[in-house]
Amino acid sequence: MIVLFLVLCMVDALLSQLAYKVQEERDHGTFVGNIAEDLGLDITKLSSRRFQSAPNSRSPYLELNLENGVLYVREKIDRELICKQSPSCLLHLEVFLENPLEFFRVEIEVLDINDNAPTFPESEMQVEISESATLGTRFPLESASDLDVGNNSLRSYEMTTNSFFTLDVQTQGDGNKFAELVLKKPLDREQQALHRYVLTASDGGIPQRTGTALLTIKVLDSNDNVPVFEQPVYTVSMPENSPPGTLVIQLNATDQDEGQNGEVVYSFSSHNSPRVREIFSIDPRSGRMEVAGELDYEESNMYQVYVQAKDLGPNAVPAHCKVMVKVLDLNDNAPDISFSTVKESVSEGAPPGTVVALFSVTDKDSEENGQIHCEILGEVPFRLKLSYKNYYTIVTDGVLDRELVPSYTVTVLARDRGSPPLSSTKSIQVQVADVNDNAPRFSQAVYNVYVTENNVPGAYISAVSATDKDDEENSQVSYHILECDIQGMSVFTYVSINSENGYLYALRTFDYEQLKDFSFMVEARDGGSPPLASNATVNIVIVDQNDNAPSIIAPHGRNGTAKELLPRTAEPGYLFLRVVAVDLDEGENARLTYSILRGNDMSLFRMDWRTGELRTARKITSKRDPHRPFELVVEVRDHGQPPLSSTGLIQVEIVDGTVEKLNENRRSSRSNDTALDLTLILIIALGSVSFIFLLAMIVLAIRCQKEKKLNIYSCLASDCCVCCCSCCSRQARARKKKLSKSDIMLVQSSNVPSATQVPVEESGSFGSHHHNQNYCYQVCLTPESAKTDLMFLKPCSPSRSTDTEHNPCGAIVTGYADQQPDIISNGSILSSENKHQRTELSYLVDRPRRVNRYGLYLGISSLFA
Repeated sequence: MIVLFLVLCMVDALLSQLAYKVQEERDHGTFVGNIAEDLGLDITKLSSRRFQSAPNSRSPYLELNLENGVLYVREKIDRELICKQSPSCLLHLEVFLENPLEFFRVEIEVLDINDNAPTFPESEMQVEISESATLGTRFPLESASDLDVGNNSLRSYEMTTNSFFTLDVQTQGDGNKFAELVLKKPLDREQQALHRYVLTASDGGIPQRTGTALLTIKVLDSNDNVPVFEQPVYTVSMPENSPPGTLVIQLNATDQDEGQNGEVVYSFSSHNSPRVREIFSIDPRSGRMEVAGELDYEESNMYQVYVQAKDLGPNAVPAHCKVMVKVLDLNDNAPDISFSTVKESVSEGAPPGTVVALFSVTDKDSEENGQIHCEILGEVPFRLKLSYKNYYTIVTDGVLDRELVPSYTVTVLARDRGSPPLSSTKSIQVQVADVNDNAPRFSQAVYNVYVTENNVPGAYISAVSATDKDDEENSQVSYHILECDIQGMSVFTYVSINSENGYLYALRTFDYEQLKDFSFMVEARDGGSPPLASNATVNIVIVDQNDNAPSIIAPHGRNGTAKELLPRTAEPGYLFLRVVAVDLDEGENARLTYSILRGNDMSLFRMDWRTGELRTARKITSKRDPHRPFELVVEVRDHGQPPLSSTGLIQVEIVDGTVEKLNENRRSSRSNDTALDLTLILIIALGSVSFIFLLAMIVLAIRCQKEKKLNIYSCLASDCCVCCCSCCSRQARARKKKLSKSDIMLVQSSNVPSATQVPVEESGSFGSHHHNQNYCYQVCLTPESAKTDLMFLKPCSPSRSTDTEHNPCGAIVTGYADQQPDIISNGSILSSENKHQRTELSYLVDRPRRVNRYGLYLGISSLFA
């Protein structure tokens, strides 16, 4: 039968205590108690709150069901094996729950049952008594032992009824009972030398158990003096851990007899337990009592040693004394630290007081030697908090910053108050979990990027870089350009950025003459929740390139030829003409030099190389035919690298007359020429408009017919190249409108990819420019993109058009020899397997590399689409 007794005492908000009782020798599975029910816990939340027992309190005899809180017997409990003969036998179990932390202490008292009968050391005992023994003399008998305790322990002795002896039962200080044989009638060895009785020892259990031994009393001849100790009880104190051989006490007993009857020998009385005989020894002759085994205060703090002294004479009667040995505690046990639970990591944003670990400390010593002080070593943001008696929690005690210290080694020191004090340490590793508390930081607040004008659209120009001190997703940085306008257009039409690595790409060709610099903001955003961001300014500075040839604006001419009159009477050094030219470039690229290239074979003229003034070098001979003018080819050259130049033809006619008359005739001639030019211009303009309209209608009809047969995905690179080449060849024959470099940008086409013809016309007064080149681009765009994400393919020439079979989107036909990345989308190079998933767009750019002005007829693109 299991007796359950529940004691619930609230120590504080986190502590409760239960007590149960269970009898020993119960079978496996015997119910002890329901801890969860007795504590009023919600059984359904035991698992989520990590209901468990402390590792250092677990017992092999009991088992706790963590699902329902039932405590039951795991294996049979032998009380005598666990607690020896201790009056109280307790098993302790400590359980706790988390979220919030609650701690409970459970005590299980093992109840003794009467499963052991009293037993004597020997089945036969022999006592020798002198016949001269006086009445009332006492003779101690071997004590019986009973492993049970309480009522089940040894209670009484009995012996066979006789007329010579009575049995007197005595109780020791520790509660043990022993029997003494008392002589109540004189003995006569000659009448009866031996007496035999049955000695019975009984316990107090139900049912009662007994043990017996045969008591044989031998009557001896008289030795009428017994040894006498100085005192019946001796008390000594011994420190624990005293080495073997240490003197406990020097006993001395005297006998007034002589000879062997007065020679005393010492021995331990039969009352002593086997453990006493293991720990102590006594010299039979000298009575020196020494330490023979290990003295341990934690095992027992007091020993009662019974010593007897007996002479060597016949019929010797022993004398008895008791030695009380008190064991003094020494500080020989260091504190023991046992961690019950440790968190794997703690958030760097955790508030002070967050629990990190739970541990307990114990010390087997007593009093000051067992009083423990705990502390955390080192400068760490943690502190100790006493939870209950010897249980502590480690809690945060400050702000944690993973970026400064990603992990802490927390070392707990436990030191007792002994002399000298003993201590022990134990360390745990606490990882600091990252919180997104750091915004990305750019390597510099302002980036100055210098880009040479006439760059290839899609070319890499620079990179920005930002770092984030956080970890994992919180440190993954993506880059974005913030929306702004540049000359009335979105910044996304000028530059793009690779969101992964911060590479910047130009989306158009920059023209220094149109745009010298611009700025925009780049945002670096991390992947945390919520994300953090920071900005940096990018200044794009366009570097001038010598891409504009000088343009001659004076004198005015027709069909590239200017006519000037020179009086035959002009003196050497006469200024008859000043050539004026301009260059849209700057610096050295715009510093001009004037010279006569051809037609001055006779050195009649000289030109100032700085001002462009044309003067006579010597007088004109009268023999010069006035109907054969001088044809001077004038060159204007800049100082760029490489230098560019323009030339003009000046026809110098020799006339007779004064300078004033020549000027009057010149003004009249120019007035007539102007009237004629206006009429001719009007006729040419009307004819050109009619022709362009007719040509546009024809092309539109042809394109509509072809679109019915084309598949939107059948744009092959070879076709694109052929189309580009054909459009470029037509462009040379049909130049319609002036083009400036700022107009060269990539515009999305909504129809089937095709090459759009854009005419470009040379401009100037009477000068000519050199090195015109045509460019044709085939561009792909991601179909899901809502922005202008441009991707540029490898350049190809008409002679390499067969290579475009490996490019499903198209190619770039250009006069440049440098190859560009396959496809660039916002700065990232797309793989070939993704290229066929792009909707194709066609762009045609026809731009001379060295022209004065550029024209782009954008209306043709929308008309042809």
